[in-house]
Amino acid sequence: MRGRTKTDWWGVCLDAPDAAGLARFYSDLLGWPIAKEEPGGAAIGVPGTSSYLSFQTEQQYVRPVWPATPGQQQMMLHLDIAVDDLDAALADALELGAIMPEFQPQDDVRVLLDPAGHPFCLYLDHDPG
Repeated sequence: MRGRTKTDWWGVCLDAPDAAGLARFYSDLLGWPIAKEEPGGAAIGVPGTSSYLSFQTEQQYVRPVWPATPGQQQMMLHLDIAVDDLDAALADALELGAIMPEFQPQDDVRVLLDPAGHPFCLYLDHDPG
């Protein structure tokens, strides 16, 4: 792409009522360091890459509902996180403040809500490699 920087940085940004708090949640959940924190925003870096997951404070943020309900705020994206031990990963996520909704569409996936209400999935990694 014309105009692209030489750093190759890229990432995803999630809105939240408390960017720093959500950055700490995902930093603890994923074991990735907080790379940047400033008023109104924070980011965690994906170790060994030029990728990041950032968070932006949005005062008008509206929590999405899960499962999707007509007329209600729907999720715009969700994060998928591969795990080797679904029960252990689920316990860790819940201890850090995630919420497990009642509706779970698959046996080898757990849909959770982060502290800001964004859905994310823990799924069993069936890749033998």
